[in-house]
Amino acid sequence: QVQLVESGGGLVQAGGSLRLSCAASGSIFSINRMGWYRQAPGKQRELVAHITSGGSTNYADSVKGRFTISRDNAKNTVYLQMNSLKPEDTADYYCNVEWLRTPYSRSSASWGQGTQVTVSS
Repeated sequence: QVQLVESGGGLVQAGGSLRLSCAASGSIFSINRMGWYRQAPGKQRELVAHITSGGSTNYADSVKGRFTISRDNAKNTVYLQMNSLKPEDTADYYCNVEWLRTPYSRSSASWGQGTQVTVSS
């Protein structure tokens, strides 16, 4: 099994910054795509950003220019630097990791437990 431990959420005023971290551990041969999703109350979970093993990134239009996703492959960790936060960024943020147990395994995906981000106006 793979465990994902998230940290870095909290309460911040509009215009402020937060940095989320998600560390993966367990029986991992390799990690492919790593990403962050968020879910606001009463809304569906949506993609915020993801990053491939090669470093290619993709962002939701709503966060482009404000959020930056990065990863440390040596630590199996993905980060989300969130700047210029807005009240509409308030949500539970979840990391998602696609990984292989062996070179011959099918890709599996795991979710973090979620971390709350609240942006006050």
